Amino acid sequence: MRCWVIKFGPLIAANLRRRRPPPTARWHLDEMVCKIGGRRMFLWRAVDDEGEVLDVLVQKRRNKAAALKLLRKLLKNQGIHPEVIVTDKLASYRAAARTLGLADRHRPGGMRENNRAENSHLAIRRRERKQQKFKSQGSAQRFLSNHAAVYNTFTVQEHLICRPMLRQFRAMAHQAWAEATVAA
Repeated sequence: MRCWVIKFGPLIAANLRRRRPPPTARWHLDEMVCKIGGRRMFLWRAVDDEGEVLDVLVQKRRNKAAALKLLRKLLKNQGIHPEVIVTDKLASYRAAARTLGLADRHRPGGMRENNRAENSHLAIRRRERKQQKFKSQGSAQRFLSNHAAVYNTFTVQEHLICRPMLRQFRAMAHQAWAEATVAA
């Protein structure tokens, strides 16, 4: 089963990402500390206004180079440039935004402004506990990038919609999953 996940997981995730609508133009970036193989690593995440995970990056450091790598990867893969980038007050984001010419769009805020990204870490923490930690940086990166595509497909803001609409959204998610797995 593990070999199948390694072989077909990226294909299914790519198919799911292709079917998603483009993200909103307001991005929230954040990083969190996690233990991988007994070493402290930083998980950098980008989320849009609606809670869609845009990208995940596992890095050993929490500096300008890591922030630059995340921002470049986002700009390359998303196809749109953000109107606003909301971050916490980490200086690495400011330096990276200045380097890429996005300083006018960067909004360093506190916890309330970046709450969307902070809450998106909860699913990763839950998954991390169930798997008894990640063993290596590469396996964490592979799993989390594939998990983000599946998470975006099946996660619905249940408290904001009525039951019939929830059933309709879930049916659409299952249909997207079926189409993505057949194409892989």
